[in-house]
Amino acid sequence: MIRKARIGDIKQMQALINGFARQDIMLARSLNELYENIRDFWVKADKGKVIGCAALHISWDNLAEIKSVAVAQKFHKKGIGKELIAACLDEALQLGIKKVFMLTYKPKYFKRFGFKKIAHSSLPHKIWAECIHCPKFPDCKETALLKIL
Repeated sequence: MIRKARIGDIKQMQALINGFARQDIMLARSLNELYENIRDFWVKADKGKVIGCAALHISWDNLAEIKSVAVAQKFHKKGIGKELIAACLDEALQLGIKKVFMLTYKPKYFKRFGFKKIAHSSLPHKIWAECIHCPKFPDCKETALLKIL
């Protein structure tokens, strides 16, 4: 069952996300960032342990970002990523969001959900405020993807 994240999930979420970040597959997240944005996150737990997470972060009045999609290696290919992305997209629809974007190193995976490649420059400047603090800025190798809801 997918559910909204709780305070007690944060350290497990960080371990999951940052494990993939160490492999250079996604960006690391600090505890501070996760606590500040807990309401953005959905999790999948198994026997009390977080095995997957994803966040929907509102960027502007008609734009949101899906970020930090991570599923424990042991649980890959079981539909958990699909469930997490569906939860984020459903929430976006409920909030009246018209467009959802993401920046990813794995564009092929997300294209299966109807995301299309776009130019980084087509995204509003507001989203780059977070990027400025990224250790990979300005040499971002992530692919920008967009889905119209």
